[in-house]
Amino acid sequence: MSIQKIKLRLNADPKKVIIQFLRMNEKRTKKILKRIISLPDEEIVNKLSEVYDQFSVRHKDFGALVLENYKLVEKYLPRKSKLNEETKHLIGAYFSKEYSIESAALFNPSMVAHPDQNDIESGELKYVMSLRATGEGHISSVEFREGIISSNGDVRLINDSPYRLLPKKTKYPYKELKEKKILKSNTDDYKKKDLISSNYRCRFDDDSIISERVLSPVSRAESKGLEDARFVKFDDENDSKYFATYTAYNGKSLRTQIIETTDFKNFELGTLHGKMVNDKGMALFPRKINGKYFMTSRQDGENLYMMESDNIYKWNKSKLILKPRRMWELMQLGNCGSPIETDEGWLLLTHAVGPVRKYVISAILLDIENPYKVIGVLNEPLLEPDETEREGYVPHVVYSCGSIIHNNYLVIPYAMSDSACGFAKIELDKLLQKFS
Repeated sequence: MSIQKIKLRLNADPKKVIIQFLRMNEKRTKKILKRIISLPDEEIVNKLSEVYDQFSVRHKDFGALVLENYKLVEKYLPRKSKLNEETKHLIGAYFSKEYSIESAALFNPSMVAHPDQNDIESGELKYVMSLRATGEGHISSVEFREGIISSNGDVRLINDSPYRLLPKKTKYPYKELKEKKILKSNTDDYKKKDLISSNYRCRFDDDSIISERVLSPVSRAESKGLEDARFVKFDDENDSKYFATYTAYNGKSLRTQIIETTDFKNFELGTLHGKMVNDKGMALFPRKINGKYFMTSRQDGENLYMMESDNIYKWNKSKLILKPRRMWELMQLGNCGSPIETDEGWLLLTHAVGPVRKYVISAILLDIENPYKVIGVLNEPLLEPDETEREGYVPHVVYSCGSIIHNNYLVIPYAMSDSACGFAKIELDKLLQKFS
């Protein structure tokens, strides 16, 4: 297969850190607070200066971040405590911790066209890429990068930042949850509480840039990670929006949830429902087909299914469309992100698992009007791990959560052994000739 790997590679960087609240129980919190406020003013000023020297250069607006954490413990202070600003900031610093969001890995990317196509040269396409960043405790977050694809399919990054930021979270209006039919009148109290916490909105500051923004676990359902976001630009009549399905993991169970955004600054995260929302790897088509939403998925852990629905949040119908039958896919078959529309059909990249749990990427073609119908398959893998890519957290794996077509090039961002991220390209017309 005449696929070309691009030199650009993204590796995990432990310097990419965020500030989190360092939570203690009430009894211990009160003890710590008493120790801090009993310090002489001179020691407080000196210690705060030392903290700022060591940490302020690693964070955008470090002072505001530690002050937010001070406000979370302020209620445990002794009554009638009158503190100066230096003491408040030092208290906030004691109840803060750094978390390195990609200290373990940076992988499983998806790529979509950027909502802002200004300031580029003729023949170029600006993109946004999501990545799964994994840190301490194997907790996963969603990170972003932006860059440009040249007219010949080469990829570069732009506007990268040394900082990483968390958004401000707001609750999802109860009324809107009912309108989306996420909450029903007969929903029991425990499930209602879980659904309300799992549906939320968040917003990043206006002065932040895309590469600084991090979606990290908020709700109980995703407390151990937001995994493998599959972003797609969805066009509906004259409107367009970005959706991403992702796996919410709490350490014991998982479920598929959905992210929505128009600008990668304001996000809505919420739940999906229905009998068919029971496995990982659901990927939404970029538009409706005959008035219906379509999604590819793996319902049983090893076969490829097609799903359709009138409601993007509820999925009750599925149909098996492809089983593993080649030597390199006999263990498992699934998608590598959302299908891409071409003149010849829906191009769906697939992942497949063979002997010694070796993952490869391949592709199939689906009928444009009837995506249940497979009209073409590749008889060999499109992409395999080479000798420089086969070592990592999970060896012998290449995997993608979403690719893009630009100027007759299929550009594939892909994970290398669940550790880092690479890129490959192939001319679309040459690829389409390979289907049988």
